[in-house]
Amino acid sequence: MIAQLNTPVDLYRRLFYRTLVALGIGLTAVVISYYFVDRPVAFAVHEHQIAKTRITSYKIPVFEWLTYPPPIAQTWSPLVFALLMVRRLLGPLRRWEKTLLVACLSLMVANEFRTSIGDICGRYWPDTWFNVSSIGPGRNNPSLIGDGTYGFHPFYLGSIGGDIGSFPSGHSARIVGFAAVWWIAIPRSRALCVVVSVPMLLSLVAMNYHFVSDVIAGSLLGGIVGAYAVRMARLEPPSVAKT
Repeated sequence: MIAQLNTPVDLYRRLFYRTLVALGIGLTAVVISYYFVDRPVAFAVHEHQIAKTRITSYKIPVFEWLTYPPPIAQTWSPLVFALLMVRRLLGPLRRWEKTLLVACLSLMVANEFRTSIGDICGRYWPDTWFNVSSIGPGRNNPSLIGDGTYGFHPFYLGSIGGDIGSFPSGHSARIVGFAAVWWIAIPRSRALCVVVSVPMLLSLVAMNYHFVSDVIAGSLLGGIVGAYAVRMARLEPPSVAKT
């Protein structure tokens, strides 16, 4: 009876239902944040110059540095994926190797998915950081702090007037898309996932790179992609597959 309740179809159906619940909770949080949290937090970050926080002794721009790993991981993920494919010629992948392979794939898919959703949503940014003069007229990123613009401009790809792809956060999607695979496949890695991921997610708000709701949505997207990647690779521990 237990085996019948845990067929591949049952597991996918269960994951789909859980995805719907997660989407409902996540979108509710996004709406609440959009109306009541995003603007106050963005203005507070700008007013208090939190982005310029430094570690006193070494003048290290801590929040800025914390935003670097996700793009670096995205750049190297295809190579790591290819190397693991070559490694497979020598025999079956160890569990951690397979988890790494699936995590890289999850990161890449989550990032592309975010790009698609970003083009559809067309959200303005918290702050402006592109130098218009260096990339051409109209190619800055319109923002709440820089231009007083706030909200969504669906299906506006930024061909005239700049980039408006703040929602959902690509950094968040990549961070959680990668971490979610390890979280599910290797439960003992969960503490490390939290320690590594949470500071990077907070840094996106601290740098005014993203609104709080952007980070929530990006994290939700990354988590969903990671969960489906694990299911497709059948990487769940036995105890997880039975629940």
